[in-house]
Amino acid sequence: MSIATHMSSTSTVADGVLVINKEAGWTSHDIVAKMRAVLGGVKVGHAGTLDPAATGVLPVLVGRATRVSEYLVDWDKEYRAILRLGETTDTQDATGKVLVRIDPSAVREEALCETIGRFRGPQRQMPPMYSAVKVGGRPLYKAARAGETVDRAERTIVIHALDILAVEGRDVTLNVVCSKGTYIRTLCSDIGQALGVGGHLYALQRRRVGPLSIDHALTVAQAEAQAAIGTLQRHLIGLDHVLDQLPVLALTEDQVRLALHGGAVSPAGMERLPASTEPVSVRLQNQAGKLLAIGIHDARTAGPIKIRKVLTEIESLD
Repeated sequence: MSIATHMSSTSTVADGVLVINKEAGWTSHDIVAKMRAVLGGVKVGHAGTLDPAATGVLPVLVGRATRVSEYLVDWDKEYRAILRLGETTDTQDATGKVLVRIDPSAVREEALCETIGRFRGPQRQMPPMYSAVKVGGRPLYKAARAGETVDRAERTIVIHALDILAVEGRDVTLNVVCSKGTYIRTLCSDIGQALGVGGHLYALQRRRVGPLSIDHALTVAQAEAQAAIGTLQRHLIGLDHVLDQLPVLALTEDQVRLALHGGAVSPAGMERLPASTEPVSVRLQNQAGKLLAIGIHDARTAGPIKIRKVLTEIESLD
């Protein structure tokens, strides 16, 4: 089932993911607080922070969906970014102070294409000082605001796709598909440095997080309007659908009772799970297809599936 088909359903979903199209000026925390108020105080979270100046897809987690955020943050992401050449800023984006200006007019299209091509694929990236990454338990942005520079380790990221969409003067519009943990402003800064003229991220829109596309996103105002007329629930994507990248195992009635009490499930049915050299997360359903829990299966030991998260109360099955 496609995301679009699922979102057009009129069935009520108590827990799930709401795709919000964040507008500039809102923090991710602002969105969560607003949606918590709109939804009457239910538990709300998000998967994947967006800077206040950035726009686009912010997955908002409602109810039990807040318990599965770790599976969503691993998804790849797609961005529309504008790289402004010739200006280096202290924050690597347009919110910062310009440190250096260099006329970028000498940069030729061939050099731009060749340089950008070098940034595709696996690579190491240094997290920016203005980020929430913690070193010694302290967020880097707090050190940056105090005028400090902290030693930090590079991270392995993957740029799956990096394409030039337009060049207008000193501004280069890029489409970026990347792994989790990628800082687009650092990518823009690094490209500018490699070209010898510097650069920063001028504007950013997140177009996609995993299968969650901006084409099916609601603004906060639209979500509020849907809630006012009682139709917001139909825009929530159910947990089972959100987690459909995980293998699934249907449990017997005895296994269901055991799993919902946190007990390990063994051994019936595990032969149907894919072989793996690493422990894998597994969706556990009852025979009717209702998502019950997430377990961990280690094919190397042939042991039982250990329950990691219970997502359904046993009373709801009676």
